[in-house]
Amino acid sequence: MSKPANPVETTDTLQDQAMQRSNTDNAPRSAIHQTLYSADTFVQHDYLAGKALPDIARPQEGQINWLHFVGINDAALLKHALEPYGIHELVIEDILSRKQRPKIEDYGNYVFTAAQVYHYTTTGKLHSDQVYVIIGKDFVLSFQQKPLGLFSHLRRRMHENPHNILNKNTAFLAYCLLDRIVDDYFIVLESYNNRVETIDKSLFKNENSDILSKIHRLKRDAVRLRRTLLPLRDVFYQLAVRGDFAIFKGESTVYLRDVYDHNMQLIESLDASRDMVLSMMDIYLSFQSNRMNQQMRVLTVITIIFMPLTVITGIYGMNFDNMPELHWHYGYFMVLDVMLCIIIGLLIFFSRRKWL
Repeated sequence: MSKPANPVETTDTLQDQAMQRSNTDNAPRSAIHQTLYSADTFVQHDYLAGKALPDIARPQEGQINWLHFVGINDAALLKHALEPYGIHELVIEDILSRKQRPKIEDYGNYVFTAAQVYHYTTTGKLHSDQVYVIIGKDFVLSFQQKPLGLFSHLRRRMHENPHNILNKNTAFLAYCLLDRIVDDYFIVLESYNNRVETIDKSLFKNENSDILSKIHRLKRDAVRLRRTLLPLRDVFYQLAVRGDFAIFKGESTVYLRDVYDHNMQLIESLDASRDMVLSMMDIYLSFQSNRMNQQMRVLTVITIIFMPLTVITGIYGMNFDNMPELHWHYGYFMVLDVMLCIIIGLLIFFSRRKWL
């Protein structure tokens, strides 16, 4: 699945963007990335955040200030950094939380948005990370717990070609960030679909003894992704369709409607993949049940064949003196012939019944 490029994106493939994210594993865990721009200025700064807040450049008159915080978990440090922007303490509490349902809230001077992003590890496990975006009149603040480089692609493209955003307001920058979050789901969903196809191809191979656990994992991943995409859809519906927030008016709503459409595409594609996973589970269980029935049928046939033979050998194993066949010269061979005829007769019977 692919999506159209927005005004600040390039034609990098989803694989390229995923590779860029994987290369950020060695990035500093606590950092602040700053982008300042106006109609005729553009500058970017990167700061390492330790126990003390770094000396962050102050925006000039008319400049829009985008601060991206990565791995900042110290409440006092974060509160001090956000003090100039008048951020409510409940928002700071949400930012420090590692589990927040996607939502959007209006605080008058700014809008607060919470979202989640996902990525697959090299071991095939689906991990999540919280992302928060605060949009004010002349500032945008974004937060991410893990250094996954979610917005590094956007910052790099802004640095290489800043003219696309110089005359834009904070609503457009917020759109770019939210669009990048949705883009990230396309990467995850592509990886998810690749895993579905791989398991589908090996569905009937006997050597995949753990295939049921893999299907269960895919089913669980689909539930997690859908649980995030559905409330995220409501966020974009409020932004783009209902227009509940004054800061997102005019041209920005057109772009946000595009993001809303992409979010709907993700949900539809995920639902289709989830249905395929559920079908795979039903098919696999039916296949295993049928294979078990085949094995039980073979064992049943063997048991039925040996039942009359056991009766015959049991009769002639009794210690009675008055058994004329025991003294007959051809008695032994006659019993073997009878047993062989019984076996052949039962095999013909089972064959006509298509049990063999």
